[in-house]
Amino acid sequence: MKPIERGEVLGLADYETIRDQFRARVIAEKKARRIALGPNATCVFENHDTALMQVQEMLRTERITREAAILHEIETYNQLVPGDHEVSATVLIEIEEKADREKFLFEAKGLDRAFALVVDGTRCPGKHDEARESPDRTTAVHYLKFPLEPAAERALRDVLTKAKKPADVVVELVVEHPRYSAKTTLPTSLVQNLAEDLA
Repeated sequence: MKPIERGEVLGLADYETIRDQFRARVIAEKKARRIALGPNATCVFENHDTALMQVQEMLRTERITREAAILHEIETYNQLVPGDHEVSATVLIEIEEKADREKFLFEAKGLDRAFALVVDGTRCPGKHDEARESPDRTTAVHYLKFPLEPAAERALRDVLTKAKKPADVVVELVVEHPRYSAKTTLPTSLVQNLAEDLA
């Protein structure tokens, strides 16, 4: 998938003129790419547009106009855009009560390494940024890449080429940790989206 390029990013005034329509479109897209993973986690599968909206909204919120700072935001959020042969996701731990959330984050240390995408039985372990990992606790936000094993990528590409229907490919998101284990099967619409991400 193509990363965000500098020429796509609008200045603050220009962004305001299209913001309402752009945000409405991408928020609808994100909703279709969001799935619950057990009772306390939500996953959004990222793409070019979801990352571009993050850049534009960050520039707007922080009133960023310096070129070096704009390039830094692009570089930061480009890490969310899936590269070749991979799927990208953000997993949010959602525990409302702060004390309960903090307790969970300490008890679930190592959760960063516990995610996988399973495509038609082929397991694709998640990769996280080890620089963000703490030995004492986990974080409430996990930025993950799922490098696709050849058989998993083939299955999704079969959907892309219409050799298979999305319903014929079973894609599961799993987390397996002593403190938190869950598995969810992606709906066919999301399987289609992930296949299109490989185009």
